[in-house]
Amino acid sequence: MDIVLLVVGLVLMLTGILGSFLPVLPGPPISWLGLLMLILTKAVPNDWWFLGITLVVALIVFAMDYLIPVMGTQKFGGTRAGMIGTTVGLLVAIIFPILGIFGIIIWPFVGAFVGELLNKADRQSALKAAFGSFIGFLTGTFLKFLVAVIFLGLFISKAWEYKSALFPYFD
Repeated sequence: MDIVLLVVGLVLMLTGILGSFLPVLPGPPISWLGLLMLILTKAVPNDWWFLGITLVVALIVFAMDYLIPVMGTQKFGGTRAGMIGTTVGLLVAIIFPILGIFGIIIWPFVGAFVGELLNKADRQSALKAAFGSFIGFLTGTFLKFLVAVIFLGLFISKAWEYKSALFPYFD
């Protein structure tokens, strides 16, 4: 049973990292579920402080993911149309991976710019607002990715610490 929980936890950790880039998956909370699976094994002792602190971090980052793009968009004079355009641009990058990893950077900016152009007549202000929306998106994505990777590091560290209990046949 411990191996099943370990594998499910690892899959959740990797899904959480992927969720840092996909707007439909909440990356850090999914990664936290991976940590929970590890703690639920019989080999790893229950560490409720560890789980509580990481849960609070995951929830704060989850909430900030909604606040940071709004703050970035508002700071640069953007509108909701720019934020929606950013999300549409990200979905285009995922569905049509023509530009590879650069598409995840370019398409959200293009989407924000088009969204602002549809909402405003002035190209200069649309470009400025798209930049703000894009910066907010990148900041939120980077923060989610960073937390998900740190959670993966904690997962690997804990699993390594208790490897003899998790894998008793390989001693």
